[in-house]
Amino acid sequence: MKFKLTILFVFIANLCFAQDSLLARKLVDTLTSPYFWGRGYTRDGVHKAAAFIQTQFKSYGLKPMDGKNFQQEFSYPVNIFPGKMEVTINGEKLVPGKAFIVSPDSKGVHGAGKLEQTDSTHFVDRQNRVVVSLEDKLTWSVEGKALDYTVIQVDKKAIKLPFFSIYTDIENQVIPNFKTANICAVVKGTVKPDSVIVVTAHYDHLGGMGSDTYFPGANDNASGLTQMLSLAKYYGSHPQPYTMAFIAFSGEEAGLLGSKYFTENPLIPLKNIRFLINLDLNGTGEEGITVVNATVYPNEFAAMQRINDEGHYFVKVAKRGKAANSDHYLFTEKGVPAFFIYTMGGIKAYHDVFDISATLPLNKYKDLFRFIVEFNDSLMQNSKR
Repeated sequence: MKFKLTILFVFIANLCFAQDSLLARKLVDTLTSPYFWGRGYTRDGVHKAAAFIQTQFKSYGLKPMDGKNFQQEFSYPVNIFPGKMEVTINGEKLVPGKAFIVSPDSKGVHGAGKLEQTDSTHFVDRQNRVVVSLEDKLTWSVEGKALDYTVIQVDKKAIKLPFFSIYTDIENQVIPNFKTANICAVVKGTVKPDSVIVVTAHYDHLGGMGSDTYFPGANDNASGLTQMLSLAKYYGSHPQPYTMAFIAFSGEEAGLLGSKYFTENPLIPLKNIRFLINLDLNGTGEEGITVVNATVYPNEFAAMQRINDEGHYFVKVAKRGKAANSDHYLFTEKGVPAFFIYTMGGIKAYHDVFDISATLPLNKYKDLFRFIVEFNDSLMQNSKR
């Protein structure tokens, strides 16, 4: 009978994980849809995403971190491109996002001009203050200001040299105080509620470039956000000895601004955080995972290695030192122990229009979920009575 019950438990657990995997795919599909428009600064994308996350937290039974509101509001300047986005070189109209991007700190421009070659990869339209730069890969980002000229980055493979003429019609707008929010929730601990384990992921991405092109941000970071939401759902139904806290950060792509604001205006005492796990770029994993801050917290990293050795979750759990490459960093600077986990292998799309749900494998989603749950268990192993 005991054997049959064990088999039944394993079957049910596997069925639940399979269902969660389907939900994960659905979440990534949803978060990368045109409705959220790259979870950025035009078409209300980031605000729609914030409302969606808050609704998810509520449905899981989580409570606002401050006891009142899931949203921790803040603001910062951003240069956006809400409308016209046209570039024509040598009479050939280029496709936004695929053949060209506009540098995120560019001003808007409208006019035709002649291109003068200044070196092997740069051309200048002096009349309209436009610089054309040839690139091997188009990688977009976010800026808080606009310069007094325009930079057009063109994929080297998109059009043949030499360049003679250019026509540009680009609209920009600087918003000095773009309002956004971190979404913060907790599941109160049953034994030591003042000891907190935090799971974080940023939900913002790059948004749209013009009225017809947006950056879906499947791996960066619909994948990490989906994993965080899966963990929030799990812990909402399975309260732990420690308080489990969840923060979906905005403003990461603009310079870790959401985590900066939270660490300067914490909704829970930072000294109460036993450990923080930041999830970003979690959509692959066939080559393993990398743990940033592994050399800073060797005991916790040793626990992760032991968990992987026993569970055979990843081919490799690679260690990396301190790095200011995601939202964990500002917590580390405040003395909060933290790891940043990202997956390795698979797709190479990053900060471009090709980072889409359809090509994101999510092949290690279940393993990463189990891995994190076991790691959190190890942090609380002496607190379950």
